[in-house]
Amino acid sequence: MRCVYCQHEETRVVDKRDHEGETRRRRVCVRCNKRFSTFERVRELPITIVKKDGRRERFDAEKLKRGLLRACEKRPVSVEKIEQVVDRIEAQLRKTSAREVKSLAIGDRVIKELKKLDNVAYIRFASVYKEFKDVDDFKKEIQQIK
Repeated sequence: MRCVYCQHEETRVVDKRDHEGETRRRRVCVRCNKRFSTFERVRELPITIVKKDGRRERFDAEKLKRGLLRACEKRPVSVEKIEQVVDRIEAQLRKTSAREVKSLAIGDRVIKELKKLDNVAYIRFASVYKEFKDVDDFKKEIQQIK
């Protein structure tokens, strides 16, 4: 790390603190003995979602949250639980080395999470995700839950 005062290339770290995804390092120059701070932040690579029609868009955790909120509307599911689901799904996506993920894979993860969370929210989401055509599709899905 180059000193911000004298441009000398050798500095020492005298203190390091992590705070909310950021690392602050207090440094001292070995030549001029002046101190300065540097901040480091992890830059996450964006995840691209490949839609059914081939379009690509950036993964948006807020969009996922809105969809889950809509499915859980007027249900006894807290916003905190929904945020935990979003965090788990995003963490799963980031664990994979793939930078592109099919929207169907995300939908499958959402379906699994909602099934554990609330059956009515699951049916609401499934009716759109699985493109139910009529009441019989609802009946079949409900029978599978029972």
